[in-house]
Amino acid sequence: MSDAIDDSLIGAGLDGELGFRYDVVSGDGSRASFTVAPGHHQPFGIVHGGVHCALVESLASMSAAQWLADQGLPPRVVGVNNSTDFLRAVSEGEVTGQAVPIHRGRSQQLWQVDITDGDGRLIAQGRVRLQNLDQPAR
Repeated sequence: MSDAIDDSLIGAGLDGELGFRYDVVSGDGSRASFTVAPGHHQPFGIVHGGVHCALVESLASMSAAQWLADQGLPPRVVGVNNSTDFLRAVSEGEVTGQAVPIHRGRSQQLWQVDITDGDGRLIAQGRVRLQNLDQPAR
């Protein structure tokens, strides 16, 4: 089928709205960053947890889809669980997420994403379980 996910999907949709910049998209792990702006803040001036969850979900999904493409399968996945822990508040600077595979199987995948600040400190960590889809979307 395909050996890569469609480039037009990288940074599209919510990722683009949030300013996520992908450095690496690979079936073995992906990395993306964003520069914190006021639009990322919750009312108390720190990055909203939903932004971290979005980065976790996006990195896991892009990695999982690319892994399927690498196997010659349709690169289609859907998240079935996202569990993200927030460890340190951030209000400015650069934030980077790195996805690594925990399990890549026939029907599901599990990915972990570590999010760090500009000093390399862990600020959030999440795991996303994804269902591999083999049927076209309805």
